Amino acid sequence: MTSTWLQSSLLLLLVSCVSLQESSRPNFVLMMVDDLGIGDLGCYGNTTLRTPNIDQLAQEGVKLTHHIAAAPLCTPSRAAFLTGRYPIRSGLAGTMRPGTFIFTASSGGLPSEEVTFAKIAKQQGYETALIGKWHLGLNCESSDDHCHHPSAHGFDYFFGIPLTNLRDCQPGHGTVFQFYKYFPYSTLGIVLVTAVLLHYSGIVTIRRGLIVSLLSLLAVLIPLIVGFIMVVPYLNCLLMRDHRIVEQPYSSENLTQRMTHEAVDFIEKNSARPFLLFFSFIQVHTALFASAAFRGTSRHGIYGDSVHEVDWSVGQIMQTLDRLNLRENTLVYLTSDQGAHLEEISARGEIHGGSNGIYKSGKSTNWEGGIRVPGILRWPGTIPSGRLVDGPTSNMDLFPTVVHLSGASVPDDREIDGHDLMDLLQGRVERSNHEFLFHYCNNALNAVRWHPQNSSSVWKAFYFTPDFYPANSNSCHHTHVCFCTSPYVTYHDPPLLFDLSRDPSEATPLTPDTEPAFHSILAVMEEAVKSHRRSVKPVESQFSAGNVLWKPRLQPCCSTFTQLCQCEQDRPGSNEDHKQGR
Repeated sequence: MTSTWLQSSLLLLLVSCVSLQESSRPNFVLMMVDDLGIGDLGCYGNTTLRTPNIDQLAQEGVKLTHHIAAAPLCTPSRAAFLTGRYPIRSGLAGTMRPGTFIFTASSGGLPSEEVTFAKIAKQQGYETALIGKWHLGLNCESSDDHCHHPSAHGFDYFFGIPLTNLRDCQPGHGTVFQFYKYFPYSTLGIVLVTAVLLHYSGIVTIRRGLIVSLLSLLAVLIPLIVGFIMVVPYLNCLLMRDHRIVEQPYSSENLTQRMTHEAVDFIEKNSARPFLLFFSFIQVHTALFASAAFRGTSRHGIYGDSVHEVDWSVGQIMQTLDRLNLRENTLVYLTSDQGAHLEEISARGEIHGGSNGIYKSGKSTNWEGGIRVPGILRWPGTIPSGRLVDGPTSNMDLFPTVVHLSGASVPDDREIDGHDLMDLLQGRVERSNHEFLFHYCNNALNAVRWHPQNSSSVWKAFYFTPDFYPANSNSCHHTHVCFCTSPYVTYHDPPLLFDLSRDPSEATPLTPDTEPAFHSILAVMEEAVKSHRRSVKPVESQFSAGNVLWKPRLQPCCSTFTQLCQCEQDRPGSNEDHKQGR
């Protein structure tokens, strides 16, 4: 009798402990807006755009004011966010420009050896979903092997786009493949026409055979380039549900609303069990779009309208959590993958870039405007409301934070560069564990940030900086984004040094005359760089020429190529929708 009672008591205690552990693990709603500037939100000082839902999120949680994206471009930044590691450790840093994937039919992507927080959460019993943009590869050897698909990295459900929202995906917005900026085709044409005119005017004599050869070359090149640009929307612009292409090319109209409904549906279906939702917004990346209900609602054209729609979407998700009584059991995080894209100009010449506030430059640079991003976390009852954290934090910090809260341990077989945020968010410590942060532009170490112990200063040293065009601007309009290599940069020896605590806009570099500790500060940073370099192990570059170029055998297509890969299987009101009860 005693033995039976003891066994029953132990079993009851075990069940209680398991239930307690289960109930103490939060759900996760992680939202990343594409190319949103820190200066675009009311809670970060904007007074001309309306973002009441995001502002309320900040009021009810913790706002990070020194939150840093691990890279200034989409693909490497997202890889760092998911893995808690600098992108160079995953091979998502190379020498090719612009340092991100621009073809769905590339073989590069997030390596299978990498561990994401979604993969660990799934192992812990969480239901996981990615809705929106992926941009971390798709196939390796065939058009449907899906070796880089979100499902290979821990996501049970995927509804979104595997690449990014290119200009080419919307009629009338031009093309991202601006060959004339990177290759000498236009120059070749000008030289050829000039040569022909000079020849037939009698000023110079050119062999007729050479003229015929050049004309033949141009006659082949121009149709190939134009033809490729015309079919890109059918190749790159596809919408997927799990492993199935449901729309190619996809229609941007109402796309954010459709994805919001998908997110709400996922939360509703999994409200009784732990879940992790990564809502990766397609807005506000070019080509800009907004649903009919939001067009013309802002003072900043289609960009502002798009920000308004993102804020509406955030509100819908927050209302869903409240309606399902999940508010106090859900950690919500909102950020941007990098700063606003200042060079974004529409095909009609309209300036579509966002605002990075007081911070210099924007997307594709490691100036503060390119990597200082919004960081808002809310977990009522666990994280205090209205708290500000001014010390350096990183989007890599979400990996260890999610892993620990899910009940797992951070992998010890690899370098993890992020740090658990919970002590900082709850006020148990006053400063983050990031003494140094290293900023890469492609595979080149571009800058270093140092927050010394027992100091309010945050030093930042640049080893090279991009050459702006026009020279008096903070952007690179001649190449659409700033590049990392010669002849597009200026190298600095000694490095440019700033104290961000006194000069957050990076307006005036320090010198030995204006900063007595100039050389000793740089010496400490150089030692940190040496130590960091020793920790970076060589891996295959996912941005090598062979991994980023378009490969016909990898091209996803929901129909035959003769039909130009077109389908509309999943639009609201379609027969497919009715068949599946959506």
